[in-house]
Amino acid sequence: MDPMGVQHEMGAAKSVRAAQYVRMSTEHQKYSTENQSEAIAAYAARRGFDVVRTYTDAGKSGLRLDGRAALQELIADVRNGAPGFEAILVYDVSRWGRFQDADESAYYEFICREAGLSVHYCAEQFENDGSLSATIIKSMKRAMAGEYSRELSAKVFAGQCRLITLGFRQGGAAGYGLRRQLVDEHLSPKGLLERGEQKSIQTDRVVLTPGPPEEVEVVRRLYRMFVVQRRSESEIATVLNGEGRLTDLGRPWTRGTVHQVLTNEKYIGNNVYNRSSFKLKAKRVVNDPDNWVRRDGAFEGIVEPDFFEAAQRIIQARCVRYSDEELLARLSDLLAKKGWLSGLVIDEVDDMPSSSAFRHRFGSLVRAYQLIGYSPARDYRYIEINQALRAIHPDVIAQVINGITRGGAVVAEDPSNGLLTINDEFTASVVIVRCLETPAGGLRWKIRLDQGLRPDITIAVRMEVGNAEIRDYYLLPWFECGADPSMRLAPDNGVLLDSFRFDTLDAFFDLTQRVEVYAA
Repeated sequence: MDPMGVQHEMGAAKSVRAAQYVRMSTEHQKYSTENQSEAIAAYAARRGFDVVRTYTDAGKSGLRLDGRAALQELIADVRNGAPGFEAILVYDVSRWGRFQDADESAYYEFICREAGLSVHYCAEQFENDGSLSATIIKSMKRAMAGEYSRELSAKVFAGQCRLITLGFRQGGAAGYGLRRQLVDEHLSPKGLLERGEQKSIQTDRVVLTPGPPEEVEVVRRLYRMFVVQRRSESEIATVLNGEGRLTDLGRPWTRGTVHQVLTNEKYIGNNVYNRSSFKLKAKRVVNDPDNWVRRDGAFEGIVEPDFFEAAQRIIQARCVRYSDEELLARLSDLLAKKGWLSGLVIDEVDDMPSSSAFRHRFGSLVRAYQLIGYSPARDYRYIEINQALRAIHPDVIAQVINGITRGGAVVAEDPSNGLLTINDEFTASVVIVRCLETPAGGLRWKIRLDQGLRPDITIAVRMEVGNAEIRDYYLLPWFECGADPSMRLAPDNGVLLDSFRFDTLDAFFDLTQRVEVYAA
């Protein structure tokens, strides 16, 4: 037996149950999940492992844990105890992750080892047995995995900057009044790209070109209304909406969308890049203009430069850096004028800093209200809680989809409403249920069943006190619970209702698996 106590020969009396974790980003086909699984299967056969579970992150970057639903699920299963396997098989160190802090990669492995599970890197040339040599090599591999991403990021960024200076567009929608033109290596036009379409030939490039004449005229008129008539962004949006015009996304105009048209240099033909950075999945930062990459006159502009510069002067005159005291004073004045406050009330005042400015400066609107002595008639803390719950909803959906597909089922998600269709046979919907504390100190959860979608099963995810952790799950069938669109749960709800309660979603995943039925 090796130092980890795993049999090397097929003649072992009993195989060791193992889970495999596979991940593919977009780096190279050799890292496809299928190829990883084949290599892991060969390793398992040689070492006497029986792969009983698969965790798959397909098309996911290894830079961070965020967005990697399968690895999150694996770690959660390990932490919850009794995951149903004794070892974890991974193709190599880089598939576990390309974390920019090598200690983060080690931390997740430590969680597994602390729970008594060994982690095996099947394609590596070292045995992950805790020896000094293995520890040194593994640490180097982790650092190299992170360094690979840093080097690749630098190379990609340099290539993008070069293409920008050559006048080619790098990603993003064209914007209202403009279109993306595909050109070949000789700059000959090949056709317009519709929204969502991408170039398919490596040597092709994309440039911006004026859109339909009607849209071009709307953009020019928008500038005239702002510069000559001195109308505000909100007033311009009202005019355009009154004419029945929609943005390039098919939505009504707002103050923000008008402002974006007024401030983007692409409308005078300039190609500007790196105004903000989000490298290696780190925090997004806004770069100083000195760090922007640009090519002036790269495209045919649809707005006269004089009009654009005049618009910038008007906007800059409004951009005053307020101190905390000045911001709160303006908020107090608005309260005195309106009698009440909300994010919408703040954003509708043209010469007022936006509600996001108050959130950024003071942490939340509620905190800003407290600092000026304003107590809304309604407790607005629920807004911040709901924002946090909305943020975790996509991760829960991803975990559900991963669990369904891991068992061999087929699932399709409707991006407009999150409804899941499983095996083309039944539907499911996921709702995150906020935990409420009653004045007497009791706990309650209010579940609203979607009467419009009418899913066959509603997966109600109950949150713990504080709404930061998941407490449990209720699998509510429509034919049993659909008659009551709103349900109010307590910690204990009686045997009838609590028969739908589960600590994990394993029961739901078992439900989605297909089984072969034989004729009698």
